[in-house]
Amino acid sequence: MSNAIKPETIQVIEDRHSVKVYEKGYVIPQEDMELILSAANAAPSGWNLQHWKFLVIDDEAKKQELLPIAYNQNQVADSSFTVAILGDLEANKNAAPVYDALVEAGGMSPEIRDTLIGQINGAYQHPGVARDGALSNASLAAMNLMLAARALGYDTCPMGGFDHKAFVEHFNVPERYIPVMLITVGKAAKPAYASGRFPLSEAVIKNSF
Repeated sequence: MSNAIKPETIQVIEDRHSVKVYEKGYVIPQEDMELILSAANAAPSGWNLQHWKFLVIDDEAKKQELLPIAYNQNQVADSSFTVAILGDLEANKNAAPVYDALVEAGGMSPEIRDTLIGQINGAYQHPGVARDGALSNASLAAMNLMLAARALGYDTCPMGGFDHKAFVEHFNVPERYIPVMLITVGKAAKPAYASGRFPLSEAVIKNSF
C-alpha cells in the first residue's frame, strides 16, 4: 500500500517520531493544546477508571526548574510545553462517580454498579494491581497525546529519563499519583533521528510461543 492511499490514522502513526530539538519560543495555540489533551483524556482504561492526570508545564520559569530534574535535557526548556503523565494509584476511587453517572443516565442498573465497585475495590487489595493499572492505563493516554499532536502538525518526545522523586517533590505531586513519563510538545527545529523497527516476522508470534 502506498503512502498516498494509506488511511490517515496509519500515516499519522508512521509520521510520529521522537523529536529532541525544538523551535524555542514557539507558542502552540490554547485551542490546539486542549485538543491534544482532550485526545489523551479520551483513551481507554480498565473499568473506565481513567487512571491519569496531566500536569502541563508551559511557564518559562517552571521549564527552567524542570531542566535539572530532567538531567538537563534541553527539550523540556525549548519545547512549547511538557506534559507529565501521572498514573493514579487510587483509581478505584473513580468508580463511584463514573458509574453513578451511568446509572443516572439509564445505562447501568444500581445492582451492576454495586457489583462492579465491589469487584474493583476487591482487586485493589492485591499488591501490584494499583501500580500496574496506573502505569499501563496512563501509557494509553500518553500514546493518544502524541498521536493527536502529530495529527495537528506538532512533534513530541516521551521521556523516562528524569529524577522521578525530585519531580514529585518539586512539583508537589500528591502521593496518589506517580510520574509515568514526561512528553515534550512543540515544533521540530531538527528532524528526529532515524529509527528502525524489527520486522513483523521477529515481533509477531501467532497463537503460542
